[in-house]
Amino acid sequence: MRARMPKSARLAAIGLALAGAGLGTAVPASAAPAPEPLAKYAGSAEEAKANDAFFEAVIRSVAEKRAAAPDAAAVTVVYDASRAPRFASQIARSTQIWNSSVSNVKLQSGSASGADFSYREGNDPRGSYASTDGHGGGYIFLDYAQNQQYDSTRVTAHETGHVLGLPDHYTGPCSELMSGGGPGTSCRNANPDANERARVDRLWANGFAQALDKALGKAR
Repeated sequence: MRARMPKSARLAAIGLALAGAGLGTAVPASAAPAPEPLAKYAGSAEEAKANDAFFEAVIRSVAEKRAAAPDAAAVTVVYDASRAPRFASQIARSTQIWNSSVSNVKLQSGSASGADFSYREGNDPRGSYASTDGHGGGYIFLDYAQNQQYDSTRVTAHETGHVLGLPDHYTGPCSELMSGGGPGTSCRNANPDANERARVDRLWANGFAQALDKALGKAR
């Protein structure tokens, strides 16, 4: 449950204060090195940058599509799940969890042509992750084996947390969604805790106007 970005990929800083790390452009996860086992993995600065890059890709997509509605009270982030059919129920449940947990941003299923990010599925020894495609688009990859070992809805909701701006926190308890695989395979919690919910709402507090400001790199 992590995001990947090679060290060589860098995006010029645009002054965003997200998760206390600089932003970078992630390339497809196939270029990333294999991590340690999930339950022992503590994350890295490189992954923190990849998480931020993913969030920025979503922000830019939302802002560019909805520039005609700068005063929207809440942002709707559209996803395409057509490339992850085996996880349709987990994606739907993750969407329900997040939409009932936060107020300033909402997730909505849509077509590939109008999506701000997508879900993909397959086999990858690194497990599931959030990444960018090197062309300004974001996607969540859901690994078959990991989703059999760990609670699949938790995995999906955790990765979706990166869409909304949350970083990994592998050392956290099971009650924290963004602790990912840190608490081990017995952890089945798929809900963000109060701090995670509040953090997402703060990030999106000013609705689309804030999203547009972030996309344009305006000072806050």
